[in-house]
Amino acid sequence: MTEKEYNECVNLYADNVYRFILKNLRHEEDARDVVQTAFEKMWRNREEVDNTKCKSYLFTVAYHQMIDHIRKVKRINLKEDFSDDKRIQHMPAQNLRKTLEEALSRLSDIQRSLVMLKDYEGYSYEEIGRITGLNESQVKVYLHRARIQMKNYLVKLENVI
Repeated sequence: MTEKEYNECVNLYADNVYRFILKNLRHEEDARDVVQTAFEKMWRNREEVDNTKCKSYLFTVAYHQMIDHIRKVKRINLKEDFSDDKRIQHMPAQNLRKTLEEALSRLSDIQRSLVMLKDYEGYSYEEIGRITGLNESQVKVYLHRARIQMKNYLVKLENVI
């Protein structure tokens, strides 16, 4: 591949490669870096690159660069997740109460009322239905959904710490 052929390849495919990488990475600066590295590799290996296959060569190199970039970012994020400041510590009961109250506050008004009536006050489904004006099956469904939502909130480590 000559210098002129390389420049033609850059003009023809730079936008396409960039859009392809950007769509996958969803980060403009990282996409630019990956594309620039791909063109740099093609320039360094221009003697071995067949001009008629420069597009496929370029997309292949850019794809592999993107995969390498994703792996690198995952390694960095994983190391940050294990930093010392995120270790689990024993929580006093007061913090547990605060966490439970936060989980309750995330529920809708009707869900919160149903949880309070059933789990804190001990009313039956039938009694809750009469109090809220819902039928018994609606009470069961809404209560079930509220409990799932609370469970999903409470099992997340960042919400308990």
